[in-house]
Amino acid sequence: MSRRQLVITADDFGLDPAVNEAVEAAYRDGVLTAASLMVGGPAAGDAVERARLNPRLKVGLHLVLVEGRPLLPPGEVRHLINAAGEFRSDMAATGATMFFHPAARRELAAEIEAQFAAFGATGLALDHVNAHKHFHLHPTIAGLILEVGARYGLAAVRVPIEPLAPLMAAEPGARPHRDAVVDVWAALARARIRRAGMTVPDQVFGLRWSGAMTEARLAGLIRALPDGLSEIYLHPATRGGFEGSAPGYRYADELAALTSPTVALATVQSEVRRGGFADFIS
Repeated sequence: MSRRQLVITADDFGLDPAVNEAVEAAYRDGVLTAASLMVGGPAAGDAVERARLNPRLKVGLHLVLVEGRPLLPPGEVRHLINAAGEFRSDMAATGATMFFHPAARRELAAEIEAQFAAFGATGLALDHVNAHKHFHLHPTIAGLILEVGARYGLAAVRVPIEPLAPLMAAEPGARPHRDAVVDVWAALARARIRRAGMTVPDQVFGLRWSGAMTEARLAGLIRALPDGLSEIYLHPATRGGFEGSAPGYRYADELAALTSPTVALATVQSEVRRGGFADFIS
């Protein structure tokens, strides 16, 4: 059996029909194995229907606590939102509020519970959890995810620890740099989540090439994967420019990478075992 296991995930499932269409195409015609669902996304209902039509696609929860709208009414999360009723975008200040303000922590716990419950109501099996903008690295959020998730069958969590050597092997001449702050928070979160008995991938790719995971990069990463459980996450869509899209993201190129015959061949030649997190939890 291969010593290399790989989850290939699409984030933002449910954000827009263009994302949902890409997720379905990348799963049916490509190498995608999992998707992370925004339960409060404008196209969440469409995403759930597509997931039901493709029952072997593993689906997890993509918690949104920044740059989106809460599931709960504004009056129930007033410390977490701005005047427009949207989650605050100032992550550092919001994180400080969550850590130091008891009322904000209660609101945060309620919103996380609401998003887990909304996922549960879809009837889909919960494959994993992660958070928009990796906000789950915040210790208060991480603790609540573990506490609430235990009631909903949570077994796997993404922690973005991205080794540099495979990136450089995938793209000769690349000089990626470490983000020391993210690395520290990620290491702490991984240790904490593993102590709680959850599965965490040994390495995750997608942080430094977020929105720019081209065919060459994806194929190169698959060929350069270390032993153990890896996750590669992408943001495919059939087009850009939809509400909530990120400026500069190469959405269509990421879809093309996921459906590339070159990438599919790389998975075969590298003898990589693909699946969702549930497929690798003993």
